[in-house]
Amino acid sequence: MLLGVFALGLTAVIALALVSGRVGDSLEQKLLAFGANILVSPKTDTLTVSYGGFQLGDLPFGERSLQLEEVDSAIRSIQLRERISAVAPKLVAMTEAVGRDARKVGVGVVGVRWEDEKQLKGFWAVQGAYPDNGQELIAGFRAAESLGLKPGDTLELFGNTFTVSGVLHSTGSDDDKVLFADITTVQAFTGQPGSVSFVEVAALCSGCPIEDIVAEISNAMPGNDVTALKNVVKQRMYSVEFVQRLVLAVSLVILLTACAMVGLAMLSSVNERRKEIGLLRSLGYSKGDIFAIFSFEALFIGLSSGVLGYVCGWFAAGQVVSVLDTGTSSSLPFQAGHLLLAAFAAALVSMLSASFPAAKAARVRPYDALAAL
Repeated sequence: MLLGVFALGLTAVIALALVSGRVGDSLEQKLLAFGANILVSPKTDTLTVSYGGFQLGDLPFGERSLQLEEVDSAIRSIQLRERISAVAPKLVAMTEAVGRDARKVGVGVVGVRWEDEKQLKGFWAVQGAYPDNGQELIAGFRAAESLGLKPGDTLELFGNTFTVSGVLHSTGSDDDKVLFADITTVQAFTGQPGSVSFVEVAALCSGCPIEDIVAEISNAMPGNDVTALKNVVKQRMYSVEFVQRLVLAVSLVILLTACAMVGLAMLSSVNERRKEIGLLRSLGYSKGDIFAIFSFEALFIGLSSGVLGYVCGWFAAGQVVSVLDTGTSSSLPFQAGHLLLAAFAAALVSMLSASFPAAKAARVRPYDALAAL
């Protein structure tokens, strides 16, 4: 019974640990849909211009553009590239839009790579549909209002006709003010083949500090500004770490309860076996021998419970993960190393829990036990 109770506690602890790890990864993947956490942009210098006491503002000089192939190659070559979830390049251009009424309106057009943009902007809601080809675009909420656009309308940009496939619902951000089109099309029509204005990167930060990823990207792309959006990272990591801390607290409560059960059961066993202990002491068993007998019993219970608890916990976690919508693979790999670690840790905890009862058993005096016969 003692073995079963301890194994049940370990099953709960191991199942919680495996499920929390998978849920934490899934949660971080889902949080990526709320934007990037690293920004890569070309380094520029500015010159403050004034003349005759009049301030004319800052004049940028030495401005360069990024090349899409170089950016992709550099970011995907870093050692922590497995932590990179999305690389979303942007090419920003200003042009005049000509609607049905032939009225020309200045508008900002952002060229994007749709597969990465949709992954990065999971919070977007579109009335209509995403573009299927380079001649379609979606309009931000306020841009659509200003231009009187709705899905299916056409307008002229860069001297070419585009079809509005969808209109974004209001996001409350700069996304509302611009039009979004395929980046290759924007590059071609603006005469900037392969160029991008900046790149948004979404990185998974649970396995390493964001600063490490930023440092590796900076080394791979010297001469550019690579900035971590630390507030975004902190907000995401707080959510992930909250789940992990909650699971850790529950696991500790379960583990302490199981340890208390082991200690109390061993203590009860010592009281019930005082006569046997007295007989063993009278036959020549030393205090160390008695202590070793109870410690060995605790060791056996711990090892057996550890193996049984890990196997059952791994199976239970697999069933829970398959039910939850984690968005990742439902299979949990069985790792022999973790099994050995669980068995060793359970044996250690069991022996520590039984140390007091074993010490109490070792202090039983033979004549006291025999006198009770």
